[in-house]
Amino acid sequence: MLMGGCDTHVHVIGDVQAYPMVDERQYTPGPASVPELQAHLQHQGLTRTVIIQPSVYGTDNQCMLDALQAMQGQARGVAVLDTDTPMAAMQTMDAQGVRGIRLNLESSGAHDVALNAAILRETLQTWAPRLADLGWHIQVYAPLAVTVACAACINQLAVPVVLDHFALWADSSCTSPESTALLHLLEQGKIYIKLSASYRSPIQDAQTLLALSQRLLATRPDRLLWASDWPHTNREPGKGPHEVSRYRAITANALVHERMQWLPNTEVQQRVLVDNPNQLYQF
Repeated sequence: MLMGGCDTHVHVIGDVQAYPMVDERQYTPGPASVPELQAHLQHQGLTRTVIIQPSVYGTDNQCMLDALQAMQGQARGVAVLDTDTPMAAMQTMDAQGVRGIRLNLESSGAHDVALNAAILRETLQTWAPRLADLGWHIQVYAPLAVTVACAACINQLAVPVVLDHFALWADSSCTSPESTALLHLLEQGKIYIKLSASYRSPIQDAQTLLALSQRLLATRPDRLLWASDWPHTNREPGKGPHEVSRYRAITANALVHERMQWLPNTEVQQRVLVDNPNQLYQF
């Protein structure tokens, strides 16, 4: 057990009667409870986690907030909020353990890079001043091309930007202009990148992802996080958005094996699993 070790990206899905999902969702996950999350952490040898608001709940964060309370200080949260959310409500969430907001430009299925970049840029500029007062960050789930199109904006923000799932890196050689721009943001300490969810990566070769993780570690080990993406949400082919899609069959042992490859020694594990999350999420 790594005390203080943190899985920085999980979801909790509650009973549909208690926590209704938005009608316009892209998929429907089954339940994933706090006791199941605690068992997952036990299997991973970790003691802390970050509960991310899933897209299926829209801006109703109650399930996530209730899960934070049930975790008794061993979890932090990332919310999805409307831009007109009052500061008082955000301060209450801060006291409950929320440490950031999430912008999801991937799950909608929209692939217009210019349009998504304009949306992301405007949203970053709108939120950053308010989040800076709370010490929060902005978590972004977007294709790499969208993120780097906003590089100049990200460079000017007063809050950290956290990029999900290897930043959806698509360049296996790390030599494209997009890769160069993202590495520059990382070098400058403007972003954190989550080593997570290899099954969501445009790069589907394990050795290439391993080489990418090594490149990122060599660049800014203090700006990397690890996450399982538990319970591994999925849109099953042929299922409608209101039909329950089964979770991906990712075993605990497979996650541990992959993590040990990406984080090969105790010094790196301490940095990525303990120190970096402790700083970003204010445990």
